[in-house]
Amino acid sequence: MKIPEAHGNQLRLVAWEVTRGCNLNCVHCRAAAQRGPYPGELDTAKCMAILEEILRVGTPIVILTGGEPLLREDVFQLAEKGTALGLRMVLATNGTLLTSSIVEKIKGSGIKRVSISLDGADPDQHDRFRKVPGAFEKAMEGISLLKSGGVEFQINTTVTRHNAKNVEEILQMAVRLGAAAHHLFLLVPTGRAKEMVNQEIEAMEYEKLLHWFYDMRDRVPLHLKATCAPHYYRILRQEAHARGERVDFETYGLDAVTRGCLGGTAFCFISYDGILQPCGYLELNCGDLKESSFDEAWRESPIFNQLRDFSAYKGKCGRCEYLRFCGGCRARAYEATGDFLEEEPLCIYQPKLTRAS
Repeated sequence: MKIPEAHGNQLRLVAWEVTRGCNLNCVHCRAAAQRGPYPGELDTAKCMAILEEILRVGTPIVILTGGEPLLREDVFQLAEKGTALGLRMVLATNGTLLTSSIVEKIKGSGIKRVSISLDGADPDQHDRFRKVPGAFEKAMEGISLLKSGGVEFQINTTVTRHNAKNVEEILQMAVRLGAAAHHLFLLVPTGRAKEMVNQEIEAMEYEKLLHWFYDMRDRVPLHLKATCAPHYYRILRQEAHARGERVDFETYGLDAVTRGCLGGTAFCFISYDGILQPCGYLELNCGDLKESSFDEAWRESPIFNQLRDFSAYKGKCGRCEYLRFCGGCRARAYEATGDFLEEEPLCIYQPKLTRAS
């Protein structure tokens, strides 16, 4: 069986680290972010220009993230500009800086959804992860303000050994809070999280967690999504087949933001200083937006084009029948081997195919 290439290069999602500065000191932080300031941060005019360049490629969802994006003074100007251009603007925050006036600015700028990170089922667990006492209570206050202001929100949770056994509690908390969605992020040991490599859950536990997450889809009244967990989209198909469900396996689970690893194919990351990357965890320079345009880098980056060619993938990922639905985590492959095209190290599945079959 010939492994097909990726389906084009339609941009669906951009995560933009509008600032690396942060008021917390989270142990898992991809950016090892601190309060800052960080030299080289893009100014307002350049950010406005990049938003227009993104529009030349498509109309993706743009996630304003950080660091802590609310520390950037012009964040709502950027959101207003993106909204005016027809982009769907969303905000990813730790929630601790939200106030009634900021919620009003969120609404006025056209931001469609806010994600709040909750990494524990109680204050002690969350605050130990965030390394700031009171972070849990401030995040809960922020959620309350979003609810009272009528702003849609979701809960994001980074799963490690310290909270894996409590994920169901966190999910049920998200339900009680009235979240629109719960997104699980499986730890990728980059940035400050390199020091947490021993906190990455083992491959078998990873598999069990994702099967459980699949089972919860019809049991909770919110949207569930697994991020940095591309195996989930293999599991979607395996479970559907096992249960005799009639589905189109070409499109099952493949809406705008639910496929496996999207890095460089339908998703990219912009760093605070304008470096384009496949994702925030795979720190490979795919274009410097201070020197080239976003659309040029998106189309012409050699790294992006390698990621779009599934025939170049190696190891068991390269011969897996679920390759174009999963893709394996390219950042984990890179951290483990130094080669972003190598096989995903946290996968127990053994492909039924060979390159020659």
